This record gives sequence, C-alpha cells and structure tokens, in this order.
Amino acid sequence: MNTKKQGLFQALGVLGYCSLIGLFMLKVESIIGGVDKTIGPIIFLLLFSTSVLVCATIVFYKPYKFFIEGKKKEALDTVIATAIWLFGFVVVTFGAIVIFK
Repeated sequence: MNTKKQGLFQALGVLGYCSLIGLFMLKVESIIGGVDKTIGPIIFLLLFSTSVLVCATIVFYKPYKFFIEGKKKEALDTVIATAIWLFGFVVVTFGAIVIFK
C-alpha cells in the first residue's frame, strides 16, 4: 500500500476514534450520571491519556514498522501523509460548521 493511502486510512482511524470519544463526552452525564468534583478531573485525564496513546498507536505503528525495516523514507512519508489528511479533515469540519450553522 502506498504511503498516501496508508496516511488516509490512519487519519480515518483517528477521525473515527475522536468521533466516538466526542459522542461519549456529549452523553457521559446521562451514561454515568453526576460525578464528584474530585473524581471528574481524574476521569478526564485518564481518558485524555488513553486517547493520546490510542491516537499515537494509530498514527505511528506502521511508520515504526517501516523504520525498523530500514524504510525510513516510507516511515516519514506516512507520518506526513497522515498529518496532511488530518489537517484536511479539520479544515473540512470547520468549513462545514461555518456553512451549516
């Protein structure tokens, strides 16, 4: 698979994961009810840390494998392609918000 397509699939994975977490955050109060003010920040930080780990795994696992195999150019190209696709998704999302709001 070429690096641009790999970047697209990785960016779609991050988009899907972030969408699920966003939906969860919208509905969290109805799912688990009110939480104590001291436990709320802890839960948020745990979710945030887990999300960073999941997104980093989605974005960097395949480039890591490329790098270990000695394919350094493919590794860098895949990371760059993923970043470009993610930036494109952000621009399209903001554009849709501006247009449809």
